[in-house]
Amino acid sequence: MDDEYRERKINNRTVRIDRTLCIGSGNCTNLAPEIFVIREDNIVDFQDETSDIDQGRLEESASICPVDALIIEDENGEQIVP
Repeated sequence: MDDEYRERKINNRTVRIDRTLCIGSGNCTNLAPEIFVIREDNIVDFQDETSDIDQGRLEESASICPVDALIIEDENGEQIVP
C-alpha cells in the first residue's frame, strides 16, 4: 500500500487522499465516518470497507478539509472537489 496516496471509487466518483498534506483534523471522519478513518499515525485513510454514501455528504466531507488533502473527480475524470 502506498504510504502517501490512497484512491478509491465511491458512488461513481474517484476519491483520493493525499496523505502528505493531511494534518489529521478529523473533519472528514466526523462527517463521513463510514468512508474515512484516522489511523494510528494520525492521518486519514479509507475505512477497510466503504459503503455508498449520499453524494452531497461525500463532497462536503472532502470540501471541509482545511488543507485540501481530499480530492474528488467525477466519472469523466473532472475534479469537482476542491
